[in-house]
Amino acid sequence: MEHEPQQGYPSSDTAPDSLLQRVTIRHLREEDLPGLEWDGEFIHFRRLYREIYESTRRGNAIMWVAFLDGVGVIGQLFVQLNSARHELANGESRAYIYGFRIRQNYRRMGLGTRIMAAAERELAQRGFKWVTLNVSRENEEAIRLYRRCGYRIVAREAGRWSYIDHLGKRREVHEPSWRMEKKLDPSG
Repeated sequence: MEHEPQQGYPSSDTAPDSLLQRVTIRHLREEDLPGLEWDGEFIHFRRLYREIYESTRRGNAIMWVAFLDGVGVIGQLFVQLNSARHELANGESRAYIYGFRIRQNYRRMGLGTRIMAAAERELAQRGFKWVTLNVSRENEEAIRLYRRCGYRIVAREAGRWSYIDHLGKRREVHEPSWRMEKKLDPSG
């Protein structure tokens, strides 16, 4: 009995190479915002995504997506160009990557590496010399990816932050993290 793959998931007969050729890595467009919620899994970040998008319009952030025709957003990566915490982002030489995720069924195909490379290339072209990110100390898969991409652990982070969810309620997050950084190649 044949069945249709669920939205957001590759069919079992889709070869990763042909699938990857159909994925576009690009800046997020306003109409992509609902796709960041991943069928409701991340609806609680709806307001936060809108705020970040507005920050891109002011030139303070960059939002990248991996977009698959017929499916939508299957990956995302955000960049903060300036922060009150200059060890993360200072608007000139250091930028901060966050909000990076690839849908579960599209992992281990090279998409994470592709979207990271696109962001790093643009940052280098803009004159940034360093990129930083925080990763949960428990997320060993992500830590391995970042190390393969040339990042190294430089500090412990408390991982405390908050946001207003889609219902207007303040949410507190505590996720002890590692701060990692990478020196960018100026040739992009």
